[in-house]
Amino acid sequence: MSVSELSQSQKITATNRRFSVAPMLDWTDRHYRYFARLMSSEALLYTEMVTTGAILHGKGDYLAYNSEEHPLALQLGGSNPADLAACAKKAQEYGYDEVNLNVGCPSDRVQNGMFGACLMGEAALVANCVDAMRQVVDIPVTVKTRIGIDDQDSYEFLTQFIDTVKGVGCDTFIVHARKAWLQGLSPKENREIPPLDYPRVYQLKQDYPDLHISINGGVTSIEQAQAHLLHLDGVMVGREAYQNPYILSRVDNELCGHSLPLMSREEVIGKMIPYIERHLADGGRLNHITRHIIGLYQGLPGSRAWRRHLSENAHKPGATVQVVLDALEKMQQQAALQAV
Repeated sequence: MSVSELSQSQKITATNRRFSVAPMLDWTDRHYRYFARLMSSEALLYTEMVTTGAILHGKGDYLAYNSEEHPLALQLGGSNPADLAACAKKAQEYGYDEVNLNVGCPSDRVQNGMFGACLMGEAALVANCVDAMRQVVDIPVTVKTRIGIDDQDSYEFLTQFIDTVKGVGCDTFIVHARKAWLQGLSPKENREIPPLDYPRVYQLKQDYPDLHISINGGVTSIEQAQAHLLHLDGVMVGREAYQNPYILSRVDNELCGHSLPLMSREEVIGKMIPYIERHLADGGRLNHITRHIIGLYQGLPGSRAWRRHLSENAHKPGATVQVVLDALEKMQQQAALQAV
């Protein structure tokens, strides 16, 4: 798909930059993104982080996606400007709406590859990478970063990083409001242990009013997103949008100014059935998709029956969409019993 084939409505706009779903390794694959798009036409979706090495030297097609996923951003992991430029050019040719550079992942594997959060300490290199990508594409090139790393966690350190990268024309930053400890904490711990510092990100927007600043980290409700949007341009939600995906059904109306009928969970499932059938017909397995929809009924009566039936049956050889329909029936039966 070329850029020229995309309709204007699929381009990233100020409206859909108000809410985005974070890139999450092993979670935000194309099946999840198709599912998420059913519930929100406006949310900006991100791929999992894809390394430049995988794109340039891997055997698979790491850039494939469903056309329905727009607006869609590709997150890249890497630190070689020439490689990143080559990948950004490929992304534009594939029709991606944005290329994002990962300067936030703290895992050891990522550090060993010299990308992710460790790049915060190499602002000039990040600027070179962003500049190289911007030279070869017309789509936005953005940066997702932390507020600091290790003992380099002052506001001055953060603004020096922003100034350097801003200097090559980058005008959009997604800021995870925690610093990253590069040694001693796992990626999971780095999402939970370093304290959130929302005021620091708010201050960044005050000091750089010309930049588009989105916040990431710890957001678990639409109400919290609304509160952040009083101070910032956008909100990125990660785990909550995956584990409780129906939150996305409120995005278009409550954050993006639409006035649309609310799609029920059952309608979402109904729209997923043809997609699942196509995936199975192409040789895919049912659990490739059901693992993403298992949280659809999070917190509702009968949700345990839904999760249990999918978990126990979707992985079996030859499993069909009937497993999903049976899980829905069991959920509804259990919910009815609990209502008596």
